[in-house]
Amino acid sequence: MIRSMKISFRAHKETIDRLFLCNRVSGEVWNQCLELSKETHLKTGKWITKSELQKQTKGMFPIHSQSVQAVCHKYLFARDATNKARKVGYKNKYPYKQKKYFNTKWANNGFKVFENGKIELSMGIFEGKRQAPLTVWIKEVPVGQIKEIELIFDRQLLLSIAYENNQIIKEHTFENRAAIDVGEVHTIAAVAENGENIILTGRKLRSIHRLRNKRLAELQRKMSKCTKGSKQWIKYNRAKKYVLSKSEKQLQDGLHKTTHQFVNWCVENEVKEVAFGDIDGVQRNTSRCKKKKVRRRTTNQKLSNWSFGKLYAYLKYKLEVEKIKIEKHDENYTTQQCPCCAKKRKVSSRLYKCPCGYSNHRDIHGASNFFAKTFYGEIRELDFNLKQTKYLRIA
Repeated sequence: MIRSMKISFRAHKETIDRLFLCNRVSGEVWNQCLELSKETHLKTGKWITKSELQKQTKGMFPIHSQSVQAVCHKYLFARDATNKARKVGYKNKYPYKQKKYFNTKWANNGFKVFENGKIELSMGIFEGKRQAPLTVWIKEVPVGQIKEIELIFDRQLLLSIAYENNQIIKEHTFENRAAIDVGEVHTIAAVAENGENIILTGRKLRSIHRLRNKRLAELQRKMSKCTKGSKQWIKYNRAKKYVLSKSEKQLQDGLHKTTHQFVNWCVENEVKEVAFGDIDGVQRNTSRCKKKKVRRRTTNQKLSNWSFGKLYAYLKYKLEVEKIKIEKHDENYTTQQCPCCAKKRKVSSRLYKCPCGYSNHRDIHGASNFFAKTFYGEIRELDFNLKQTKYLRIA
């Protein structure tokens, strides 16, 4: 299984300067891809091909040829992905922004890794001369075959190492199924076929989002009073990037802990299949125009902070390691409809109550209805009794 890890490294000051230069050169490669693509389209009315793009950028830049190709491939991937999205109906823009820096990548022939943590990054041949490699040291070499190394910047220069960990997918005889009601307050509310149910609160993630938004608003107000590009403006902009980077790490850590707890719960309850609510599009149509059906400003901010896409991505690869299947399914009206009398009603509290006498925690109620809709084909009472709810939170 391919895994990746971010890792810090040690290097001489001269090497650090050359590494920064690599990312600047990669930015120039990206800009060149934009120019070549534009020129080709204006002349022929067609897109530039992969082979033609690689041919025209070959030997032009003082970095490894595979590093140049990696930037070209990322441009082509972004262009093709945008084309697919536009065909579906989205209004995405094709790549057009110039970049000052871009991550530099070394494929399997562009680096050497030694057991003592030494890594040599090849710079290839430029103008007929082989350039001196870049030498860095890391504390611990990942166990497994290293596929590629990417130079990234996250408050400091880091190496992102992709490697094959040779982990064998587990075999099991699990029989239970589970359904997840994804929420903004409670990140995960799930019900399993054996009656077990769990709530993983997301209040810590919300607090991180709120603090980040508050600090960004303060910095943005101060930046608006400065001349763009001035020394003070640059200081505020640097602080803004620091806040974004730090909060991103905190949110990533929280999501990893949340999904790890849920996967452990699935293994404990012998879950073989998980249904995940398909809520793509819930963040769209948030216009504040009075003529349209609109949400409050605070609600729009909460929805824009909701990281359900990352949650699904983290769950997907972690559950696959345990050989547990996960798929997205429609969850319309699962939080509104009563499973006993089939009446629909919206509730504002954390407890769902129906005039027919049915009551349950709103998120567990939604997960139960989602389970019934997915696996029974309709919203109705479950064929099993729910046990006491288990609450977990991020430490």
